Amino acid sequence: MAGILYVTEEGLQKMKDELEQLKSINRPKLSQAIADARDKGDLSENAEYHAAKEEQGLLEMKISKLEDIVSRSRIIDEKKIGTRTVSIFNKVKIKNTKNNAIAEYQIVSEVEADLKEAKIAVNSPIARALLGKKQGDIVDVKVPAGLMSFEIISISV
Repeated sequence: MAGILYVTEEGLQKMKDELEQLKSINRPKLSQAIADARDKGDLSENAEYHAAKEEQGLLEMKISKLEDIVSRSRIIDEKKIGTRTVSIFNKVKIKNTKNNAIAEYQIVSEVEADLKEAKIAVNSPIARALLGKKQGDIVDVKVPAGLMSFEIISISV
């Protein structure tokens, strides 16, 4: 991967905490599981050993990916983010013009996106359509279900 990833301070801290957990807790547990499985005899027929080695490979890959993301992450000062037009890290309240349903999303980098927390990736169709727009604008978004129209009710930080 290449390029800088812009993240919130909270998002970067979450990633660092997860990385620490993987390295200091999960990695030693897995090493112990491999050692225990190795002690059970013939490795060619030892399913526990092979499963633990495969899990170790997946863990190391996840650690490597997180280290890469953390090393490329740069914190954006949220105080410098304006609310005149929609940009990354803004919270945007939108209304579906068809059914009047209201939703509020924060636009974040792809590594921080979490729909359960109402955080959508800056490269998602809705976020891309909202970027650069102003309060009161009507935005048409092409989604898998077709074309949806949203009115921007408010923009905040």
